[in-house]
Amino acid sequence: MSEGGWLFTSESVASGHPDKLCDAISDSILDACLSVDPNAKVAVETLVKGREDKAFIVLGGEVTLAEGVENPDFVQVARDAAANIGYISHEIGMDARSEETCEVIELITRQSAHINRGVVQEIDSQGAGDQGLMFGYACDETESFEGHQGRWMPLAIALAQALTRQYRKCREDGTIDWARPDAKSQVTLLHDDNGSIVCATNIVIATQHKDMLADFSSEEEEQDWIKNQIMEHVIAPIVPASLITADTEIVVNGTGRFADPGGPYADAGLTGRKIIVDTYGGRGRHGGGAFSGKDPSKVDRSAAYASRWAAKHVVASGLSRECEIQLAYAIGVPKPVSVRVDTFGTGLIPDEQISSLVSENFDFRPGHIILNLRLKAPIYSATASGGHFGRVPKDSSQFTWERLDENIIAIFNAQL
Repeated sequence: MSEGGWLFTSESVASGHPDKLCDAISDSILDACLSVDPNAKVAVETLVKGREDKAFIVLGGEVTLAEGVENPDFVQVARDAAANIGYISHEIGMDARSEETCEVIELITRQSAHINRGVVQEIDSQGAGDQGLMFGYACDETESFEGHQGRWMPLAIALAQALTRQYRKCREDGTIDWARPDAKSQVTLLHDDNGSIVCATNIVIATQHKDMLADFSSEEEEQDWIKNQIMEHVIAPIVPASLITADTEIVVNGTGRFADPGGPYADAGLTGRKIIVDTYGGRGRHGGGAFSGKDPSKVDRSAAYASRWAAKHVVASGLSRECEIQLAYAIGVPKPVSVRVDTFGTGLIPDEQISSLVSENFDFRPGHIILNLRLKAPIYSATASGGHFGRVPKDSSQFTWERLDENIIAIFNAQL
């Protein structure tokens, strides 16, 4: 099917995947800290692993709050975050509520004074919390498909992320009450020589599930029923029917049964291991820094959001069909050491001109990024699964880097 075109694949993982569970715990701790101190400095990592007798959650990192402000109960925040995802039974991989079968080890100290000195400054002089490079990306692939317009994202990752969000919704509302928190999705799309999407060649879903062999005559019958349920309730509402052909291969639990236990019992989890899942599914480059558990003084997170915000404006304004923006910082220095714009030959004006427009209309100093995107609020738990970009916010406080500024769009449009 790939003759005369090219294939691209992106994956996503559900909220209960062990790595995403760790991201959720780390971001819940961040939100708890920001709730009591908007200027909190947080860098928290989480590790999870289950055994036959007991599951473990290990918290490590640094937290500094204002003088006189007490730390939240990190152990209870971690337990609540895991329980809210659905880990409430040791039989499925973890019961985060149980002190008997789930131990939380807390190893959190204060932020290094050397780092703190560079980031506790006035807005204009606040330096980057570390050196590094970040990328933001946008393209117009989603805009031709109903239900996905306004995302300005590569379609493969937009669909993969939407599938995991739909999976969680159906699991939590009882539509697929046999499903467990741990799951994955993957989507492969065929593009023609002009880059237009032709169809989906492969859709893959892996889902941990309740042991239901007693309800079926064979393992094959159980697996066929699970596949049909996933196709009806998860895939069909998300993947446009126009993309599914007679040749589209749909694989659900390709290795066979994935019955209890799973989650942290089957696979250890760690914060920050799903950075491509979190961003553009491999279509845009990545600087290597993870997001979850980091307050916005860490440019790994805030500058990645800001560069996405700017790239989205370039594409949404019609200046190009595709745009990638790289930012790079030196620790303690406010202004980025470099700003680079690449439209991959799709720009209607030269990239150098677009780069000037971006630099004139977006302030990439950390203090201004934090102010303009309102990043000191406890908004990060919602980002921990389902993707950080291309999201539709439930309210004005969420995913502020996804909103479009009509004044900037007008300025960019005036260049056409």
